[in-house]
Amino acid sequence: MATEQREKWATYYMSSITLLGGSILIWSILQLEPITNLWILLLLFALLVVSEYYPMPVWRGFTAISFPILYVSFLIFDFTVTAVIYAIAVFFVNVVKHRPLRIILFNPAQLTICLFVSMQCIIWLDGWVQSLSLSDAWLGIVQFTLMQLVFFVINNLIVDIVLILRPQRYTVQAWMTKTLTELSAVSISLIYGGMLYVLGSQNRGNVDVITYFFFFSPLVGFSLLSSVIVRLGAEKRRMKALFHITSQLNQLVPGKFQLTELKKSFQDFIHADSFILLIKAGNHWKVQLSHAVDEPDAIDSDPAVNAMIIKKEHLIIRNTRTANDAKTNLLPPDLRSHAYFPLCVEGELLGLLMAGRNRSNSFTDEDVQSIATLTNQLAIALKSSQLVKEKEKRVLLEERNRIARDIHDGIAQTLAGVVMKLETAERRMHTEPEIALSLIDTSIIQLRQGLKNVRESIYALRPDPTERVGLTGAIAAKLEAIRSEEPFDLTFEVKGHERELPAELEKEMYAIFHESLQNVKKHAQAKTLDVSLDYQDQQVIMRITDDGKGFSLYEALVEKRKLSHFGILQLHQSAEKIGATLHVNSEPGVGTDITLTVSDVPEGGHNR
Repeated sequence: MATEQREKWATYYMSSITLLGGSILIWSILQLEPITNLWILLLLFALLVVSEYYPMPVWRGFTAISFPILYVSFLIFDFTVTAVIYAIAVFFVNVVKHRPLRIILFNPAQLTICLFVSMQCIIWLDGWVQSLSLSDAWLGIVQFTLMQLVFFVINNLIVDIVLILRPQRYTVQAWMTKTLTELSAVSISLIYGGMLYVLGSQNRGNVDVITYFFFFSPLVGFSLLSSVIVRLGAEKRRMKALFHITSQLNQLVPGKFQLTELKKSFQDFIHADSFILLIKAGNHWKVQLSHAVDEPDAIDSDPAVNAMIIKKEHLIIRNTRTANDAKTNLLPPDLRSHAYFPLCVEGELLGLLMAGRNRSNSFTDEDVQSIATLTNQLAIALKSSQLVKEKEKRVLLEERNRIARDIHDGIAQTLAGVVMKLETAERRMHTEPEIALSLIDTSIIQLRQGLKNVRESIYALRPDPTERVGLTGAIAAKLEAIRSEEPFDLTFEVKGHERELPAELEKEMYAIFHESLQNVKKHAQAKTLDVSLDYQDQQVIMRITDDGKGFSLYEALVEKRKLSHFGILQLHQSAEKIGATLHVNSEPGVGTDITLTVSDVPEGGHNR
């Protein structure tokens, strides 16, 4: 049977039940007589409202324990009064809970039919019950039990037919769960019915409104309290799921937005029968996470997706059958309520969360607010991931430019000079062999130096030294490596309480140290080199001092700009990245003193 046809048959059936129950209810209203025990009636009505609004949690579900109250109302008054107050109580509760109109009308009518059939069966079986020759208490218990069982059978039969006719799948397991849940309620009602007759047979005096209140208050109070506790527990689980989701979002690998492990937490928090999370990848969409959704196709042409691209605001479709808004084709077609939440940051649409539920009008304002909060966090996490990717691209580009500068300033110039010397040596080999051999020897020395520079460049491509041994260890290792290669004396001093700094700070500080060291090796012609790290309370000072030939800072900057070299400019740019202050003091023939001050670095971390 097609989905539309099954939906139509279910609607016809529910309408028939509504008309039949409504007819019985109208007949009951016409048969009403003046009420003598008004206060008892009002008390029973209030108890019915509370028991229906706060159903008792039983095995794998909730159910209203209202039958003992109905039975007492039937004994005190009659069927007509009981049917009217029961229908009004159920109608009121359904309206307060914002149920769909068809449910608001169907539920009172269905329960009125169950009540009518069960009470008519008791009247029909009254002669047989009286023939059992039992005591009054046992006769009452038998009557209560028969009426309860008939009510249970008729009620479940009506509901089962609805669930079978509707398009949503109704499995045997779901039927067993529902039946066992209702049987749990029947068991509680039977216990209370037995207590009703056992206590009533003890002749404790007049039965008034106070008596009924104290008799039913434990039942209704326990139902109310247990219902509230279970709902608070469910809300606690939702908050726990939200905490798990947000915690995992904060721990996502930078640049890799994967949420596969959060599927269960999403389901617990959204509490939807089906949902799908789409992420925008360029000009197309891809599925990031889904539940109870077939592999979608044609996402880019989906009407709801295209509508949200323009709207960029959450949209709630209370009833998909009557709504005029664009509906998605990505969720199962039998869902009655849809909710669409865009993932936006500063007007940019990054993703889209779609959720659906079987029942219409099932997304409350609280649901919308909580899911919107989740999507806002998802949007921020997704945007952060994109920014990390962009930063990685920039870092990669900067690294490529650095390598290009190193090759241009180092090995390229060395090779160019070697080529020129070898060409000159070739021309003079026959006429001036001594000069040619001298040029070849010089070229060999330069080639060896170039090979050394190439190896240093290759070493620089490895993971940053500070990531392996920290800033202090990286500087000490670098100085130890060149101690035997360079003619100057080296000293390295660490002052203060050494602590671990943020990775970006250590990386840039080491880059400044490395660039300064290269400048000393290439240009300073120094005899001594002193390096120090001073860990102070709110700052770290790195100082690099040599006794080389020094230079004029102004002339050096002008020359570097002309030759596209970076040197001092590169040092200042690196310092600006981390908000540090760089001072370069140098004069020709005096040497150079480079001081880097990284401010506002709090005490913390751990000793190395």
